Amino acid sequence: MNLKSFKDNVIPSFEEEMLGYIRENGTEKESLHEAMVYSLEAGGKRIRPLLLLATIQSLGGDSRKGYAVSAALEFIHTYSLIHDDLPAMDNDDLRRGKPTSHIVYGEDTAILAGDALLTQAFEIIAASDASPEKK
Repeated sequence: MNLKSFKDNVIPSFEEEMLGYIRENGTEKESLHEAMVYSLEAGGKRIRPLLLLATIQSLGGDSRKGYAVSAALEFIHTYSLIHDDLPAMDNDDLRRGKPTSHIVYGEDTAILAGDALLTQAFEIIAASDASPEKK
C-alpha cells in the first residue's frame, strides 16, 4: 500500500480516536476544553502519527495498536505549536489559516490548553498497551 492511500484509510479513524481522548477527559473549565479541541482540530499533515502507524504496519503489526501513542505525539506537537504562537514567543495571529489559540481564547487559556495537552499525552501513554507496566 502506498503512503497516500494508507493516510486516506488510517488517519480519519485515528483522528476520531485522538479527539475521543479529549472528549472523554474533559475539564471543568469549558473554555480550556474548547481551546484544546480547537487546536487539535486545526489539522495539519499528521506526519508524526502517520510515520508511527505506517512503521507498525510495515513490521506486520496492527496500526490501530499505535493510535494511543500516536495521539500522544500529536498532543505534544500541538502543545508546542500553541506555545510557539504566544505573544512572548513568535506572536503569531494565524496557524494554518485560522486564528491561533491565544487570539480566540486568550493568552491565559492558550497556555493552559498547551500545558494540559502535554500532560494528557503522558497520561495516554501510561494508560496504553505501550506502557511497560501493562506488559
